[in-house]
Amino acid sequence: MDFTIRGLPLEHCSHLLDADDETLRAAGVTVCTADAPHAYPCRVTLEDAVPGEEVLLLSYAHQPGPSPYAASGPIFVRRKATARLERPNFVPDQQRRRLLSVRAYDHRDWLVDADIVPGSDLESLIERFFASPDVAYLHVHNARPGCYACRVDRG
Repeated sequence: MDFTIRGLPLEHCSHLLDADDETLRAAGVTVCTADAPHAYPCRVTLEDAVPGEEVLLLSYAHQPGPSPYAASGPIFVRRKATARLERPNFVPDQQRRRLLSVRAYDHRDWLVDADIVPGSDLESLIERFFASPDVAYLHVHNARPGCYACRVDRG
């Protein structure tokens, strides 16, 4: 089954990438410096920041729809992000190396299924969820901290 994993649109945060400290503070954004490999996952590029690289820590409404499942949470964005990842039938290494919580939603933004899977098995879970005609899209979260990782759409 064909699928596309998408990072966040750069437009969501591009105005923050070069912002000064005062502007970032006013927006509730914190600047962090990656101090370990694979610890600061960028939600735009779906690549982990390398040690020494600056990232922004901000809140993102990953489920803004008018449903009981509306949700937001913290995300990292690399200050060097230039384009979102959006590639058919491809699972980024960032997801492959993590334990993932995957949530399946219908066209009303209601949760219809969920499961936890090692990232190396994400494709099989995508296939299982999309076998149901009730599932419109998936949200992937890092299972341990629970933060939003990416969206998966059909085709």
